[in-house]
Amino acid sequence: MKKKYNISVEATLQVIGGKWKCVILCHLMRGKKRTSELKRLMPGITQKMLTQQLRELEDDGVVNRITYNQIPPKVEYELTDYGWSLKSILDAMCTWGETHIIKEYGDKYAVLEDSILNK
Repeated sequence: MKKKYNISVEATLQVIGGKWKCVILCHLMRGKKRTSELKRLMPGITQKMLTQQLRELEDDGVVNRITYNQIPPKVEYELTDYGWSLKSILDAMCTWGETHIIKEYGDKYAVLEDSILNK
């Protein structure tokens, strides 16, 4: 049975909703990343949650999992062309979030983590 949506934004949220997916996608917009790199960039996420979120993003066709046939095994993740189509949405969310933080707290650096994404 096909999923029924009340409004099309539900379909978007099904793919990128939740606490971590947008953060993962923003990091992947800066290039391919190994799981360990993503984990280091996102210290608040558990390994299990990261793996689950990457798997779901891969299932939805927005992330590619690249496996290199070598010892030790190497796996990288990158955005697919379909994943890149989310760039304008993610950019708009970052801009809105920054405006909201300034409105609520005055100084964005008082509440934003020292992350490469916040430079």
